[in-house]
Amino acid sequence: MNDSIFDVNALADLLNTEAARINNPDFIALDPVQFPRRFDKKQDIEIVALLAATIAWGNRTMICRNCVKMLGLMDHQPYNYVMDCGYEDLPDMNIHRTFFAANLRHYLRGLHSIYSRFDSLEDFAASVGVQHSEAPAWLLAEAIANELTAANNGIADSRCLPGNIANTALKRFNMALRWLVRDDGIVDMGIWKAIRPAQLFIPLDVHVANVSRQLGLLTRKSNDRKAVEQLTEALRVFRPEDPVYYDYALFGIGIENKGR
Repeated sequence: MNDSIFDVNALADLLNTEAARINNPDFIALDPVQFPRRFDKKQDIEIVALLAATIAWGNRTMICRNCVKMLGLMDHQPYNYVMDCGYEDLPDMNIHRTFFAANLRHYLRGLHSIYSRFDSLEDFAASVGVQHSEAPAWLLAEAIANELTAANNGIADSRCLPGNIANTALKRFNMALRWLVRDDGIVDMGIWKAIRPAQLFIPLDVHVANVSRQLGLLTRKSNDRKAVEQLTEALRVFRPEDPVYYDYALFGIGIENKGR
């Protein structure tokens, strides 16, 4: 934490104050996290968390509108839709910016393969060893990407998951894991136990990276995996059992009325 304009105690106070201000029930209605929260069935929550996070880039109002569209395409029964292969009858259309029906079909074929063999995505995650991993997000993303590729005749789709998973920041995937794993009972749902909050990494986007550099929490110039690791390690100083709590603080500082 070099070149911070705050001392450690002042920085801790700022982060804790901002995180508490944003991490409250009022945040839910304006954020894509509202969509997995609409469901009670574990498999529905998992599917919607992945898909809502996948299209969570750009203006939040547009993201939420297009999440509503996507859920409508699945008849608001995501798990049944996946297992019944309803996506194969999906007409070509735009879903969100550069994410189209073809990309959704690609993703759901892979999820169908997973749910055909495992009761839940969490069980699949545990089967690949996330509970023992120092980087469960990258391990799980790679495993899911492999399932998607195999289910689509060996063809990969970088609009579902990044092509260079080993080095990317995995912002949207890390956000989905935050929803599924963090369990403080406020915004995040905390339905998974295979991964502990201490194993999570910050969902890094341009805004969070820039704020973190201004606060002296991040020195790396590239917004890549190494930057995510550096930032998360810095935040563990303040909350080792739950460093991603401060995602709310870094999101909230100077951005409340902007898209993420």
